Amino acid sequence: MMDKKKRIVIALGGNALGNTLPEQMAAVKITAKAIVDLIEEGCEVVVAHGNGPQVGMINNAMAALSRENPNQPNTPLSVCVAMSQAYIGYDLQNALREELLNRGIKDIPVATMVTQIRVDEADPAFQNPSKPIGHFMTKEQALHAEEAYGYVMKEDAGRGYRRVVASPKPAEIIEIGAIRSLVNDGQLVIACGGGGIPVTLQGNHLKGASAVIDKDFASCLLAKELDADFLIILTAVEKVAINFGKPEEKWLDELNTAQAKQYISEGHFAPGSMLPKVEAAVEFAESKPGRTALITLLEKAKDGILGKTGTRIHQ
Repeated sequence: MMDKKKRIVIALGGNALGNTLPEQMAAVKITAKAIVDLIEEGCEVVVAHGNGPQVGMINNAMAALSRENPNQPNTPLSVCVAMSQAYIGYDLQNALREELLNRGIKDIPVATMVTQIRVDEADPAFQNPSKPIGHFMTKEQALHAEEAYGYVMKEDAGRGYRRVVASPKPAEIIEIGAIRSLVNDGQLVIACGGGGIPVTLQGNHLKGASAVIDKDFASCLLAKELDADFLIILTAVEKVAINFGKPEEKWLDELNTAQAKQYISEGHFAPGSMLPKVEAAVEFAESKPGRTALITLLEKAKDGILGKTGTRIHQ
């Protein structure tokens, strides 16, 4: 056991949730076990997660509805993110509650917070939408989507056209006060799902933005705001590697932020894959002395916290 309760924010990757409804129901059971392992180890845990396959599925379903029924307006992406937060949260909180009770832990309530994250309207990402979302379209369908819905469409490697949206940096977690109250009260909170619902501030009004926020950066902001000791970014590999997939591939146990920045500048980490994870880990580790980020596999989270595996990033 640890001497004092460590506060941990866990960022669950897509592989922790599966790609379909049945897959998700099976995956969250395994995910819940790994999270409750940490709680049994004496940690205070807050959970954030991605929503890649789920938001795509919801977006496709709502787009199909608007094609079938001309009176049904197109569903904004921000609403699709909200839907994904609720349905992932529903499965995850039930699996966590069940796992806690199975282990005789009866005093930790589990709650999902529908979370909005403010992004800056002037964020340069809005000038260069690059995150593909939704289904592939023909050139004709893509032109129609541009005219009818104002979408930005891009050709994707000869496979057809897809809608692309901006991926701005998270600036402020709107519900942070409520999240902090629940966490301080000893609840197990699921928040910032899918990187948060992207909103811009217009006076007192929060307006949904056509964007997706990277869940690793959102989790980093959440961890900083909750003054967490650890940010654990769970992914499909046990450790971070340099020269990945090459003969001189090297797996890393530990990195200080200066080394990590050096490797980033040398282009060791793939954009859209390991790069945002390492960048978010560096940002968290640099934000206050004593803060550590850990990148590892879901089922190795407990071993990672105990220092047995994973890649630790610190100042």
